[in-house]
Amino acid sequence: MTETINSYDTGDLVRITGLLASAAGVLTDPTTLVATVTDPSGITTTYTYGSSAFPIRVSAGTYYVDITPTEPGHWAYRFQSTGTGQAADEGRFWVRASRVVV
Repeated sequence: MTETINSYDTGDLVRITGLLASAAGVLTDPTTLVATVTDPSGITTTYTYGSSAFPIRVSAGTYYVDITPTEPGHWAYRFQSTGTGQAADEGRFWVRASRVVV
């Protein structure tokens, strides 16, 4: 299966979404949820559901985090839940370097 990697510009608002499903494939709200985002420099930011502004619950098992990338390169993210609804979802995206602002 081929992975599609979305591309954005530095400064865009990027919404990353995590889908957390049970072993039966049913989207399920977890007991705990942590989302991590790693920038191209290797710096990881952690968001804990219920303790910070993000992640935001959209519907059962569907959560998002909005970020504004500040540097070009590959960004990676992971939604990890434990307890009821234990699951993980991850992805990555590319941020292009500006040809105007240096």
